[in-house]
Amino acid sequence: MDTKRLILFVIFSFSILMLWDGWQRQHAPAVDPTVATQEQDSSVPESTKSQTVTQHAELPKDSGFKLQTDKNVLVATDLYKVNIDTVGGDLRRIELVKHRAANTENKDENLILLDDRLSPVLYVAQTGLVGNDLPSHKSVFNTSADSYTLQEGQSALEVRLSWTGSAGVQVDKVYTFHRESYVIDVAYEIHNNSDVAIDPLVYYQIVHDSESNQGSAMMPTFTGGAYFTEADKYKKVSFKDMAKTNLSKNTNDGWVGLVQHYFVSAWIPQDGLAREFYSKKLTDNIFSIGAKSDLGTIAPGDTKTIEAKFYTGPQTHDELIKAAPGLEYTVDYGWLTIIASPLFWVLSAIEDIVHNWGVAIILLTILLKLVFYPLSAKSYRSMAHMRELAPRMQRMKEQFGDDRQKMQQAMMELYKTEKINPMGGCLPILVQIPVFIALYWVLLGSVEMRHAPFVLWIHDLSAVDPYYVLPILMGATMIIQSRLNPAPTDPVQAKVMMFMPIVFSVFFFFFPAGLVLYWLVNNVLSIAQQWHINRSTEQAAAKKKGNAVR
Repeated sequence: MDTKRLILFVIFSFSILMLWDGWQRQHAPAVDPTVATQEQDSSVPESTKSQTVTQHAELPKDSGFKLQTDKNVLVATDLYKVNIDTVGGDLRRIELVKHRAANTENKDENLILLDDRLSPVLYVAQTGLVGNDLPSHKSVFNTSADSYTLQEGQSALEVRLSWTGSAGVQVDKVYTFHRESYVIDVAYEIHNNSDVAIDPLVYYQIVHDSESNQGSAMMPTFTGGAYFTEADKYKKVSFKDMAKTNLSKNTNDGWVGLVQHYFVSAWIPQDGLAREFYSKKLTDNIFSIGAKSDLGTIAPGDTKTIEAKFYTGPQTHDELIKAAPGLEYTVDYGWLTIIASPLFWVLSAIEDIVHNWGVAIILLTILLKLVFYPLSAKSYRSMAHMRELAPRMQRMKEQFGDDRQKMQQAMMELYKTEKINPMGGCLPILVQIPVFIALYWVLLGSVEMRHAPFVLWIHDLSAVDPYYVLPILMGATMIIQSRLNPAPTDPVQAKVMMFMPIVFSVFFFFFPAGLVLYWLVNNVLSIAQQWHINRSTEQAAAKKKGNAVR
């Protein structure tokens, strides 16, 4: 295998690995979903108990899905602007005040994560109780104020909504927002003031459409359900999976939620509470995913409090770790997590020092180059030797013409005489490929890169270079690299290698600036290393030739 074939093999192998990894991330099936008992199509989960459950109206099945609304309660904290609807006490709209909307020219426009007013986008968080005429997410609650604000010096903000049933049961739904935290505490205080025991079921769910936040054709991203248990670890459930069968997973721990690129929302039920993770198709393009739990019997005159947490915000590693075990896996690096996680840790540590993610990418790339220097040097040295042999191989091709067998025998004899292994440059490059792919996913999936400035015109490392300077420079470095390698003896290969930098540059025009920066720096360092090794090899060959003449 000559050098050009080796380069083609490595590049196409790398491309296939990235495409396969991306396909697996997009189409990985849910593990062990079982078909739940077919229920009437309703957005309210049914109790598994034999008691009589009050029937609720079904949500519309057509594409004009619309939630019931009543009065909005506005909540403002240091991280959120929240709309809570008194129908069900739903979280209908959540604005992240420290994250800007995507591709917006107005820097004051915040990212809206949850919203019930856009079409076809629908993204709301609901909770409710089922059984004995208890309030579901369709029941109307009362509140003492229309707006709540987290004041300076205040560490937490409580928003209380109340409901009273005809039999005397009183339910308080209490949201607690915390300063500098994307975790919202949600509690139900159930006061059984009736004359009979009640046996409620609590549910927590997220309702989302199947069409929005799906990324682009060049940069697809996963948006769909996910859950985590200690036994099964992190599992994704696509909307296609939900359409085929309802998820039904019984467990005593874990969380369930909705993931998208850079952000996640997850319900984290109370510790030790048995729960069933479920999903349901509500309309052709609207799905719910959540958790439900039996709360046991509440005797007349007794009160029971059940707590849960709701994380909704960026996939920031430290925040996810604090919120719940396994939530950090929503930053999904796929099968390369074991490599990608340490790489992100190192990248974050560098950024803590330099306070610039672009500079951190450059320094991490240099560090990786130093780590892999011996392997790279071996590969480039093999290429340099092949470059030295290129004129002799061309003469051999002219000498033997179309006699491939004699040509092959002569080449093997030449390799043996010169003590060159034509495959010597292959293995060192293949060893590095998993690391490069892992870093690719780190840079693609890290919310820290979102709207992170670098220098001059690059104000967002997660967006495309607006002037395409980095992709053009990337193409130029690929051309330089091709010139440092031996010229192919095959005319077809020569044409392929001539156009390859242009073709690959076109792909990089659609990549985020942070990714292109990484590849550009990596190429520049590779050029410097390859030039140095080529020069050393040429000098050694010239010296050897001079000694032979004497």
